[in-house]
Amino acid sequence: MKMHTRNLNRRRQRASSGGRVRGVAMIEVLVAMLIFMLGVIGLVGLQTAMTHAQTNAKFRADASLLANDIVGRMWADLTNMASYNGSGCASKPMCKEWQTKVSNSLPAGTGAVTVDATTGDVAVTITWAVPGGESHQYVTHTTVAQPGG
Repeated sequence: MKMHTRNLNRRRQRASSGGRVRGVAMIEVLVAMLIFMLGVIGLVGLQTAMTHAQTNAKFRADASLLANDIVGRMWADLTNMASYNGSGCASKPMCKEWQTKVSNSLPAGTGAVTVDATTGDVAVTITWAVPGGESHQYVTHTTVAQPGG
């Protein structure tokens, strides 16, 4: 009877220690999963930030291109430079077309041109607002004048 009791006690000890090992292994797996999930959440946040930065960079590049576009149009039409002055410039078809291009290329985009007819100094201001509510502005200054004038 003593032998049977000893064997029974050994089996119980083995069974209870095996359960503890399995419990510790389960906790290790849960901790590993937690660390992995935190890494995945961090990568998703990084991807979101990169997409936001890339979108803003594209809008800035578009604004720069549009500013160069209107300056090029003004160089092609030197005799009518004064008609480009102001944000309306509806009387000048090339300027009106440019403003339509600005509003189509940038979210809530507007463009304004300021011309000093005596010196030929030109300031182009392009403003846009991204859907998150941030407002941005691109301003460039140049001189558009006939050579020797």
